[in-house]
Amino acid sequence: MSCYALYRLPFAQYYTEIAQNDTEIEQFTSCTELNGCQGFVVAPFQVTTERPILLIRADRITEHPTEPTDKLRARLIETASHRSDYAADFADFHAQLQTGIFRKIVLARRATLRMSEACDPRQLFLLACQRYPRMFIALVMLPDGDCWLTATPEILLEGNGTEWRTIALAGTMQLQGNELAFDAPPSSKNTVDLRWSTKNIQEQRYVATYIANTLERFAPGFHEDGPRTVRAANLVHLRSDFTFSLADSSHLGDLLDALHPTPAVCGLPKQETFQFITTHEHASRQYYSGFMGPLNLPCSPQEKNSSTHLYVSLRCMQMQQSQCFCHLYAGGGLLKDSVEEQEWQETEAKMQTMRNLLVTIP
Repeated sequence: MSCYALYRLPFAQYYTEIAQNDTEIEQFTSCTELNGCQGFVVAPFQVTTERPILLIRADRITEHPTEPTDKLRARLIETASHRSDYAADFADFHAQLQTGIFRKIVLARRATLRMSEACDPRQLFLLACQRYPRMFIALVMLPDGDCWLTATPEILLEGNGTEWRTIALAGTMQLQGNELAFDAPPSSKNTVDLRWSTKNIQEQRYVATYIANTLERFAPGFHEDGPRTVRAANLVHLRSDFTFSLADSSHLGDLLDALHPTPAVCGLPKQETFQFITTHEHASRQYYSGFMGPLNLPCSPQEKNSSTHLYVSLRCMQMQQSQCFCHLYAGGGLLKDSVEEQEWQETEAKMQTMRNLLVTIP
């Protein structure tokens, strides 16, 4: 099966398709192996033999308008949400926080949707572009037939030449009613005052501090701006922006290896929480909470200069083209004072980003 990737940068009016001419996709066991590479990267949360880091070679780069789609979408007829599995995982994870072993840990879950017919992944991609203009939208077809669709607001690493940026994104609130216009111009009568809890502020600060400490090793002259509130679909998050310069961009793999996974998708301390997550979560994350995007590539056939746009793979849908079901993935950061029902509802809200692309039977 041929491998390809479609992606649309935030607010862009076109999307880019990257394809290679054969199925011999490059595989890596470490981010450091991406040093000097070009292509579309698909990296998992945990690198394994079954789920390595993949690099789709850019044998062909084409550009297409993000035209609206009115194709019929499959109807959702059954959902397996595994509520009891999440409750068990929460108890295990939260116990580590209460005893002070971890300061923060991210708990993720998977939901299975059964549908009346197989979905057309490209139409779902176009619909996501239409619904979520603020987010990075990507669709990748892998050699094993798996297809991954993501709509994510979180930049892991972005830039070209010497100028680069990353962000610390954490903390979540759901918007309702007129709050959906919270980021309208200041003169709008629909703007609202959003107040963040101490838990959300602390969670975001953990991520920002980790990124700052990491950048000290690679770009000590970085600049931090934030935090500020940003919108992603029907949710808002706290975001801090980090801008920095790199004298040598041929070793981006080393920086990616140090950044990924950030506490936004893992926890603190990093190695201990990573090991706990990969051992105790009921469902393997696979490519959810990894990262994907173009690495050292032109954004269109007309461009001569290359750039990098790597985003954390959040709000994911995993599909098999020939089957009438898909898996949704979402997670949330836990602190010592986290409440299980509130955290469950946060994952439900995050999964709604992908559910909204399907038609639900009443």
